[in-house]
Amino acid sequence: MSIISDSLKRIKPSPTIAVTQKARELREAGKDVIGLGAGEPDFDTPDNIKDAAIKAIKSGDTKYTAVDGTPALKKAIVEKFKRENNLDFSTDQITVGTGGKQVLYNAFMATLNKGDEVIIPAPFWVSYPDMVLLAGGKPKIIKCDEKDGFKLTAKKLQKAISKKTKWLILNSPSNPTGAGYTKDEIQDLAKVLIKNKKVHILSDDIYEHISYDNFNFFTIAQLSKLKDRTLTMNGVSKSYAMTGWRIGYAAGPKDIIKAIGKIQSQSTSNPSSVSQAAAVEALNGSQDFIQERSNAFKERRDFVVKNLNSIKGISCLTPNGAFYVFPSCKGLLNKKTKLKTDSDFVQKLLEKENVAVVQGSAFGLDGYFRISYATSMENLKKAMSRIKSFCESIS
Repeated sequence: MSIISDSLKRIKPSPTIAVTQKARELREAGKDVIGLGAGEPDFDTPDNIKDAAIKAIKSGDTKYTAVDGTPALKKAIVEKFKRENNLDFSTDQITVGTGGKQVLYNAFMATLNKGDEVIIPAPFWVSYPDMVLLAGGKPKIIKCDEKDGFKLTAKKLQKAISKKTKWLILNSPSNPTGAGYTKDEIQDLAKVLIKNKKVHILSDDIYEHISYDNFNFFTIAQLSKLKDRTLTMNGVSKSYAMTGWRIGYAAGPKDIIKAIGKIQSQSTSNPSSVSQAAAVEALNGSQDFIQERSNAFKERRDFVVKNLNSIKGISCLTPNGAFYVFPSCKGLLNKKTKLKTDSDFVQKLLEKENVAVVQGSAFGLDGYFRISYATSMENLKKAMSRIKSFCESIS
């Protein structure tokens, strides 16, 4: 009898973390590797947020807090939703976890029974299906076409819903594609959801503040008929360059929030007290740097998209937000190149040119790869040159 549980056999390690770790190991071995796999901003946490953390440490704010968040942080989150999304919540509708990933994991563990289906549009963030599986649920993957901007359509949603459907996951702007749902697109999906009253919506808004070209962010809970069925997840990791601080949060129905707190009380207990104090300052303090950093990301996006589309065999849509592009490499998967899959493409690119990207199949859609442009322009210039050299050498 194995000591390892059967439930763990249903899941696999995160492919994006694996790529980042591989790039790190190759650098340590002396290789000049450019890692384009990490899903975190290369900017530093703003000084006012750091100062708030230092102040918390010096004032002795280093003890246990309430399991699912301090009153001060919950209040700041309530105010954020009102200020930025015109959403009214009470503090007992808010939960705070050790990163957005824990919030999502807790939500699935708290709500899924064996066989419950969760609709996941593909391409998807790599952890969604595995978290559903670990909780005993069944991921229902719906592939979204490039011609639709990699976004779920109302027609596909209606077809996917069954008697067993418990959740729909919406991620906008998206990891891995950067695609953002417009208000009209969300309203189209909402028409289907309003008719299917047993389906709850998990809205992953972690990239809310990283958007371009006057994209107007809209979250589905802003539709009053669906607010009571929506869990809206967000956090400080991406917008505030606080990935290592590990603070995520969600707002939603009181019964779900209470159940999430129950799960957390028997796992990690409260998030770091110091990180929570820093998150209060992040949400309440100056937001000016967000636009400045989005402008820098846009410059990188434009550079990467332009260069990728100049390479024979590669094509790339221009995303609305986040800091990823999801180019197609289908034009290079043939007998001449001896590459059969996107995994082959990614592996050979790393071996021959020391550029680490993530295969599209890890995100549920074959024939693509993901690039994170959350790195310096210097690195991106070298990386684009190497990718072009690799593609020309095999075609």
